[in-house]
Amino acid sequence: MAEQSQPRRVIAENRRARHDFEILETLECGLALVGTEVKSLRQGKASIAEAFAFLRRGELWLIGAHIPEYAFGNIHNHAPVRDRKLLLHRRELEAWDRKVREKGVTIVPLALYFKGPRVKLALGLARGRKLHDKREREREKTDRREIERAMSRRR
Repeated sequence: MAEQSQPRRVIAENRRARHDFEILETLECGLALVGTEVKSLRQGKASIAEAFAFLRRGELWLIGAHIPEYAFGNIHNHAPVRDRKLLLHRRELEAWDRKVREKGVTIVPLALYFKGPRVKLALGLARGRKLHDKREREREKTDRREIERAMSRRR
């Protein structure tokens, strides 16, 4: 059965990650969630800005992600900030485990989104940027913008 392209509905995006880190590789994985978390996500409420992924006992966990309590939930509502297990294949996990053991490499969440009926998380294997790297990148971006502006005026 061929996998069909399903529309992505972004719930939360970590824009700081692309500024603070150099993304070396990306990976899509699922999350183990409880029912009220999914209902809260369907309302478009979540934050992954402070979150990070961590390998613990052979499993990958999302730590620090905030999914607010479901407004119409009962006493069995979920905790807003809790560790959530990430679902991926064993060989993907082992490959990223080897890469994370390198100095200065970490796993950061990039985006949380719905892919069809399922909640997915885009993870990035990242290396931290130095302040001068950030300034250089910003300068290149500004230069590119000015060149495009000059070229459009020339036409």
